[in-house]
Amino acid sequence: MNLTQQRHGQGRPAVFLDRDGTIIEDRGHLSDPSQIVFLPETFDALLRLREQFLLFIVTHQPGIARGLITRKQADRVNRAVVAALAERGIAITDAYVCPHERSQDCACIKPRPYFLEQAAARYSIDLAASFTVGDHPHDVEFALNVGARGIYVLTGHGQKHQSELPPDAIVVPTIAQAAERILDLHRQSVPEAG
Repeated sequence: MNLTQQRHGQGRPAVFLDRDGTIIEDRGHLSDPSQIVFLPETFDALLRLREQFLLFIVTHQPGIARGLITRKQADRVNRAVVAALAERGIAITDAYVCPHERSQDCACIKPRPYFLEQAAARYSIDLAASFTVGDHPHDVEFALNVGARGIYVLTGHGQKHQSELPPDAIVVPTIAQAAERILDLHRQSVPEAG
């Protein structure tokens, strides 16, 4: 992909995090910040990643298209997630929301790389050195579409969809092991400073 080739070796690596079932509990269509419950290992995992990577949230919220929640409510929940992380010293560079139903065939739904390419252009991200983390096969495919690497977590819907993954997918139990694997892979790809 051209954008990946242009970005390779330039800019910073990033980790693109799914929201529900990956860093917070998947409790359906959240309409209010009071419904947010962080998964137990989220804060420690993201504190480890923040030193090496820019962090992003990319979330699919079809409840907006279905009229179950409003875009304003979804944005409020995202702002509260970002604020809670910021209180613990974890900066989220940006949060992206696809508000569409899969049947709407929009440009921004995962695994289409729309938000990855937006982030690469706006924040000078090296997509080839970046990662996605999520609990759905689309989160892994999302990475592959730009030459990044996808990490699949078994939290959220992870166990339910594991059989749909390609055989070489990286599968880990939680966000903590995802962070560990990302840091290992990153160390292997960065030459030692002489």
